[in-house]
Amino acid sequence: MISTSHGAMIVLKSLTMGNNCSLLSTAFQVVGFNPNKSICLPKLICKSNWYLATLQLSSQGPKHDEIDFEFLGNLSGDPYILHTNVFAQGLGNREQQFYLWFDPTLDFHTYSVLWTSNQIIFSVDGSPIRVFKNRETELGKVDSNYHYPKSQAMGVYSSLWNADDWATRGGLVKTDWTKAPFVASFRNFNAAATSSFDAAAEEEALESNQEQRLQWVRKNYMIYDYCGDTKRFPQGPPPECK
Repeated sequence: MISTSHGAMIVLKSLTMGNNCSLLSTAFQVVGFNPNKSICLPKLICKSNWYLATLQLSSQGPKHDEIDFEFLGNLSGDPYILHTNVFAQGLGNREQQFYLWFDPTLDFHTYSVLWTSNQIIFSVDGSPIRVFKNRETELGKVDSNYHYPKSQAMGVYSSLWNADDWATRGGLVKTDWTKAPFVASFRNFNAAATSSFDAAAEEEALESNQEQRLQWVRKNYMIYDYCGDTKRFPQGPPPECK
């Protein structure tokens, strides 16, 4: 079910098994975000495990581009995990995960993406948590599978869906449907799109205080980085990690 209140809030609610729900922006023309016009995502009323709420940019087709924020289900009392990923030309596997330093079910928080042709900056309440650089010119010669999402327009999606096959403890814990409904609420959503990347944003680097905040988050709250997963990449990490 999708409901709105005077255009100010969007609520996604899943009531029964198999009843996933999603929202797609009506204009499939999003090319970038202005960080000052960000997305205010949950209050996530999912205070049990197994359900997954997402906010993502995505193009269409088998070789789609995608930039993800995903809130993984948790066991009661465990920290909430914010899962991020980047797909380019249909290839993803660039996950980084973070514990949040607050309970996202208690109040609304701002989750934003600044996407230019040079970099993608993921931020929470104005604090950058991840920077993904475009190294296609450099690394494309080394690995033909390396791409950066820059050539496909992406729409804005939100969804609330059952992910008990992987989201909570690797799929060991299954959905308890007695705790339904599962709800994600959104407000103050705003996306700034242009037909081409803003030249000033192209060169924008993190200020020193933002860089310090980024390193603080990554040191204290990052719990998974695909670049360090030797079991997953026994032959060595992907080229952008080096």
